[in-house]
Amino acid sequence: MEHPTTNAGTELDPVAARGSALRLRHSRALARLMAERDDLRGVHALADLVDDSVRWCV
Repeated sequence: MEHPTTNAGTELDPVAARGSALRLRHSRALARLMAERDDLRGVHALADLVDDSVRWCV
């Protein structure tokens, strides 16, 4: 059974593609900020989680 949000052989719809690009851009910007500013670690739990996730993926 195919995943309901993906279609084999077809491109993503424009809204999903924009959402994916936006998430990627925000993740990159957050990772860059956290790399530049070590004093921000521990300030916001979600930011720490995203930063850790990005570092583990690379």
